[in-house]
Amino acid sequence: MTFLLSPVASILTDKLGIRTTSFIGGLMATVGMLASSFVNSLELLYLTYGVLLGSGASLAYTPSLVVLGHYFHRRLGFVNGLVTAGSSVFTMVMPLLLSHLLNTIELAATLQILALMMASLMLCSLTFRPLIVQHQRISEQEDHASEESLPKGGCLDLTIWRNRKYLLWVFTIPTALFGYFVPYVHLVQHVKDILPNANGEILVTCIGLTSGVGRIIFGKLADFPFINRIMLQQVAFMSIGVLTMVLVVARYFELLIVICLFMGLFDGCFISLLGPIAFDVVGQKGASQAIGFLLGFCSVPLTVGPPVAGLLYDHMKNYNLAFLLAGIPPIAGSILLCLIHRIPQPRNESLDEEKGTREIKNAVPDLIQPNDAFDNIARKSGFERQHKWQYPKQRTYGNNSLES
Repeated sequence: MTFLLSPVASILTDKLGIRTTSFIGGLMATVGMLASSFVNSLELLYLTYGVLLGSGASLAYTPSLVVLGHYFHRRLGFVNGLVTAGSSVFTMVMPLLLSHLLNTIELAATLQILALMMASLMLCSLTFRPLIVQHQRISEQEDHASEESLPKGGCLDLTIWRNRKYLLWVFTIPTALFGYFVPYVHLVQHVKDILPNANGEILVTCIGLTSGVGRIIFGKLADFPFINRIMLQQVAFMSIGVLTMVLVVARYFELLIVICLFMGLFDGCFISLLGPIAFDVVGQKGASQAIGFLLGFCSVPLTVGPPVAGLLYDHMKNYNLAFLLAGIPPIAGSILLCLIHRIPQPRNESLDEEKGTREIKNAVPDLIQPNDAFDNIARKSGFERQHKWQYPKQRTYGNNSLES
């Protein structure tokens, strides 16, 4: 539900705002978790824990990625890595905490504690203050263009669907994810089959650990102007596909640990680049719905992959074929993304990005963005040369340049 409703979350983000949408999401998630603690039937849990909690998590998650692009440009990859690395930390910590809580205070009280943790989402959402452009003059041409981008009475931003780069990207990423969750779900059982005395849960922990590290490292790397973020994502997909296939021939636990460490590293690379690439491809104006619809499309292959692998295991009595097939989609996706470098960026998108950058510079307080007057003084006084004053560089994609 979290990814499936991301398109709805992105539309609400554009209509209601980042703060309001994320606050509503936090409230729904808290109510869903709290209500689950009082439910005694599985059918009602589908409603409270599945639908209500999942919907709330979706409304809170999408704005949390979108808001980063309002405050960061040159370091967008790094901050995306820091934000998404939190999920890796909790992936390792929460199982231990939940196991302790379930053994001491049982399920109902555990869910109530989790509801209290969910309530922190509402507090965090209050800090999502989108930058307001003061004294902004909007010309009649801009008004007309804005009206054309939305259907009459509708909510969809049609400009992103006229962007061929985005169309290829939003089709390729879900295609590459059909085997993405297969190792996460079936790796423990695979280890039990081939190495009965080994603990397969250690491998999942290794993936989670290096995934968090990879999100920060590759997020920082992606901020360098000479790094092409889409190419970096291609490398991640190719590596994940190959490493998933190599699981079939690995028969030593130490080798499996090495494979999983690298798999987590490239997994972190892929995740940390989703937001920055969306901003690169469609610009800040369309990034919200671009991210939302991408996550919504990804929900299908992420859900389908593990059950298909389970059916293959039931038939073959091993995971060899399942892992081999799971490695094909990311490799195919990596190759297919080569076509995106041949598609020119729409001219209007480049102009929108430049305009958005100017608006952000005018809106951000001096503590966040250098003051223009100070910039001029710095240039005239030679401060720039003496202190190696840094100005935003241009991120280039083919024949296009975007400010990084």
